[in-house]
Amino acid sequence: MAIIDMEAARKWRNLSKEMQQRFIHNVFCSNCKATTIVDYSIKNQDNGVLLEGKCKTCHQDIARLIEDIE
Repeated sequence: MAIIDMEAARKWRNLSKEMQQRFIHNVFCSNCKATTIVDYSIKNQDNGVLLEGKCKTCHQDIARLIEDIE
């Protein structure tokens, strides 16, 4: 995991480890459907955080927006 900025890291840490794992293992890939994101970075967004990385199965670029976290 790469942290792009401290605000994104703060928001991510506010989630429980269980919730973080749920988000990491529930990302949509257009090839594989539901998958796990790997080699991801965390970026701050006004409405939450964005995980950008690769599909664990096919290695296609994927992303997951996690909204409404402070």
